[in-house]
Amino acid sequence: MIFSRSDARLRARPGSRTLVAALALTFAAGVVSPPVAGAAAGAGSGASAVLPAPTGPHPVGVDTLHLVDESRADRWRPEEDREVMVSLWYPALAPSDMRAPYTTEAVSAAIIAGHGLALPGDTLTKVTTHSFAGAPGRPAPGGRPLVVLSPGAGLSRESLTTLAEDLASRGYVVAGIDHKYEATAEFPDGRVTECLLCDEASSRELGAELSRGRAADTSFVIDELTRDRPAWSRAALIDQTRIAVAGHSLGGSAALTAMATDDRIDAGVNLDGTFQTSAAEAGLDRPFLMMGAQAHAVPPGEEGHDETWPREWDHLQDWRRWLQVCNAGHMAFTDLPVLADAFEVPGLAPTPDCENPRVGELTGDRSAAVTRTYTGAFLDQHLRDVDSPLLRSPSRHYPEVEFHG
Repeated sequence: MIFSRSDARLRARPGSRTLVAALALTFAAGVVSPPVAGAAAGAGSGASAVLPAPTGPHPVGVDTLHLVDESRADRWRPEEDREVMVSLWYPALAPSDMRAPYTTEAVSAAIIAGHGLALPGDTLTKVTTHSFAGAPGRPAPGGRPLVVLSPGAGLSRESLTTLAEDLASRGYVVAGIDHKYEATAEFPDGRVTECLLCDEASSRELGAELSRGRAADTSFVIDELTRDRPAWSRAALIDQTRIAVAGHSLGGSAALTAMATDDRIDAGVNLDGTFQTSAAEAGLDRPFLMMGAQAHAVPPGEEGHDETWPREWDHLQDWRRWLQVCNAGHMAFTDLPVLADAFEVPGLAPTPDCENPRVGELTGDRSAAVTRTYTGAFLDQHLRDVDSPLLRSPSRHYPEVEFHG
């Protein structure tokens, strides 16, 4: 399967186009419920949302980059060169005059119209970010670590904005990729490309192919940011010797694939993604974090068992952690819960699966806190040599996070 097995109820339906596909959709036993008329009741034309504030000391700047790989044909349109859109979040000296929009009007309208959501077409443009377009970068001695983010299948790079902004505020350069035709995306010439992946039937073969394709996209972006004449005007901010990849769902699988094929990558994170490829041949000799919902630990023979997590766990030969998050659905590691709470969209919360009485509902803000805190601690430890007690054992401050290994 391309989507994680961790919560079939919350996967985007076939034909879903991008970030808020699940806002008006729920799944039950793999059956899609129709869009809910009036699902956004109370979220009228003036509704807005504010992403959780970053926790680091730095203001956040953001640039957008359009990259074309003339050496590769696009898997979805072989007559076209492969191209990607990239958002680059980075520590800034000071805020600029313009706060960056969450997404463009065209992408927001395509999402809303494509799903019959009872929301104005420009709803997602009203999401307030904490990034400032074109703000001057804040250099650091020796440069700053680079983290490349890959979103889930059918999800745009915007879906990981909350995580990206937090990492940038803490001193990282973060490159979020839109994989063309695998989510709705808008290009500088005004083209809005649709999600062709979303109309494909899931299969192991397709999942492996897409994971390898995303790994190639990741390596291409690293190439463009680190070559002698880099594609980004602020590339001097980057320390080319400290690079990590992280992703959600299919993007998390691609993180492992990229590490297996690109030894420039020092560490990786899979956020609730079923692994589509394997590190079985040689194993993986660099640090890797697996963080996901409870369902990945379902025993063999029981419904929902994901054999890929225990399989790849055994192939990790360096530092490794497997963290389970109680009451988390598949989308808990993205911006989606924050947006659903803000726009009062029902039907998104996963069924509670945690028997720990100290753990309550995983709200959007709490989901963001868990994802950002543990991902940040992992990256600090392995890209900055900052030891984190949080990664040694369960924390009373985060009772919903359990150590599987």
